[in-house]
Amino acid sequence: MATAILLVMLDALEAAWLGWIDEWTYAFGPESARAILSAIAGSMITVAGVTFSMTMLTLQLASSQFGPRMLRNFMRDRGNQIVLGTFLSTFVYCLLVLASVRGSGDSYFVPVIAVSFGMILAVASLATLIYFIHHIATSIRIETILAKLAVEARKTVARVFPENGRTPSASFPEKSLEEALPPDFDSDSRSVVASGGGYIQSIDLDRLVQVARDHDLVVRIEGRIGNFVPGAGSLVVAFPYGRVSDAVADDLSDAFSFGPERTPDHDIEFSLRRIVEIAQRALSPGVNDPTTAFYCLDRLGEVFGTLAGRHFPSGRILDQNMKLRVVFDPVALAELVCSAFAAIARYGIRDADLVGRLLDVMERCSRSAPASDREKIMQLHDTIRVGSAASDFEDVTRATQPARS
Repeated sequence: MATAILLVMLDALEAAWLGWIDEWTYAFGPESARAILSAIAGSMITVAGVTFSMTMLTLQLASSQFGPRMLRNFMRDRGNQIVLGTFLSTFVYCLLVLASVRGSGDSYFVPVIAVSFGMILAVASLATLIYFIHHIATSIRIETILAKLAVEARKTVARVFPENGRTPSASFPEKSLEEALPPDFDSDSRSVVASGGGYIQSIDLDRLVQVARDHDLVVRIEGRIGNFVPGAGSLVVAFPYGRVSDAVADDLSDAFSFGPERTPDHDIEFSLRRIVEIAQRALSPGVNDPTTAFYCLDRLGEVFGTLAGRHFPSGRILDQNMKLRVVFDPVALAELVCSAFAAIARYGIRDADLVGRLLDVMERCSRSAPASDREKIMQLHDTIRVGSAASDFEDVTRATQPARS
């Protein structure tokens, strides 16, 4: 819109120095200018409609083939946004320039520069259409989808588990802390509830520590990122009760961010779950595509390899005076690994090739994992190896249920 207005104003100046521009542009009469702009505008809105239809078909295919959680990636795809934006921008540009063409016969005004630029936009839109055809075909390939999911998962790992054990807050102390909650914590504490239901998308631990330090509180977080909290559900429990006023309770509640769905931004379990879901669908009898499950195992091994070198939280946060302020349920590497691989094993336990690849990935993950996690991973590894030869599939299913650490 801005470009259309500026170029029309430039044409209206009729300055002498614009003469050289006219020499390099086509000389349009009012009728020919209207015909050209009308043709470009009509074709662009038609192509935009076809593009929208192709995008919706892609979303439908992705949802049925890879799960509804994949829709978020396609809707946020920057290539699709640029293509649709280019078509709509060209359409709006031509409409605005078309409205500026006035008169007929010997008395008329034709913005030659603006019309010429519209033709350039039409050529650019054609090139964008060619790109879109290639992009939409590439974006629904399982290799491309898994590569993007793995990149998002690694970004989540970088945000939640910073490299070298350093974090943007004091939430991951470098040494073990054995302090326990006060003995009368449960009897003399106040539960802070959510003002509205939804999934926990992020928790500002720095803010919780600040509020707890300012009012000399000990706060226990009741859920993890990704958990669903119903309306008036408990978020934290703060001790002691007498220091938790309504204003303090509001400050504690404001540290939580909610949404109608889980997001991969800070939810590492959800990031991994999306890859696991693709593997489970591929192993279902209706699809029966173990090769896709192999790709999923490779990507999970890649993400777990990154996770193995990171420092995991202890579940306790102390202030600068080494006084306990916040307690939460930490996630452990073994829990993430066992949960993901056990879920896949329950679907593919009878496929010898899949089990072999699964055990190989688990062995590689255990080598780089800490000793405490390595033992739990290898326990599940041995259970799957023994269970793959079992005749009772139900017993195998129960045996591969991961235990929470």
